[in-house]
Amino acid sequence: MTRSADLVTSSDGHSVTKQEVRVADPDFASPRMERVLDTAADLLVRWGYQRVTIDEVARHAGIGKGTVYLHFHNKEALFLTVLLRAQRQIVAAMADRMEAVPDEVLLSRLLRGLYLVLSNDAIARVLYMGDAEVLGRLAHEAADTLGALVGRRREVLTEHLRLLSAAGCLRSDLSPEALLYTFSAIGTGFFFVGGMPGGTPDLDVETRADLLEHAIATAIQVPDPAPAALAKVAPVIAALYRSLITDIDHEVRRRIR
Repeated sequence: MTRSADLVTSSDGHSVTKQEVRVADPDFASPRMERVLDTAADLLVRWGYQRVTIDEVARHAGIGKGTVYLHFHNKEALFLTVLLRAQRQIVAAMADRMEAVPDEVLLSRLLRGLYLVLSNDAIARVLYMGDAEVLGRLAHEAADTLGALVGRRREVLTEHLRLLSAAGCLRSDLSPEALLYTFSAIGTGFFFVGGMPGGTPDLDVETRADLLEHAIATAIQVPDPAPAALAKVAPVIAALYRSLITDIDHEVRRRIR
């Protein structure tokens, strides 16, 4: 269905004819929406954030630019949705691994897997380990709207640490706050250095992931956590991350107009 008036102006100042504006499917997983997000992600990798425009995304996706503006009020909103979709895929894969292999709930294994995903996936690498300006723009776009989701991620991680501590898998001489700080500081350092051009030793991705796993295990885990304890707690921790997927889905739907 096509609207009948003559002109629409998006919030970032672009004008399109109403003939280009079509009624949107509100489901973010619709084929048309998936095509828009796939195209935006592909252009981000090929061209870089600065060069990509909504007009180019629409052209390469084979749809009218008014359709994209109907869903997203500016480029930052579009790419924030691309980031959220990538985050959903990453969290779902983490939960799958935890359910299949209980050792994957260990924080050292979790970060190792996450590091490999972000390093080897071109889209995730750009979104999470790429240009600081890109991440800054997306963070600015997200600041007023994603606070609840950021809070939920922190709640899930905090509960994850609590469950591992109760199962005897983490050092008992460190407070929950110290465990969380150490985990975050080591992880942030590896991801930050991994995204820096030059100036660091030229190690392959697998070696860096192994070093990250070792650093986390040595800093906050007990040696050789009991397999029975991990098998018991793994389904509970995996369910925590499944609940986070629901929150991500809600945020994506809320952001798409």
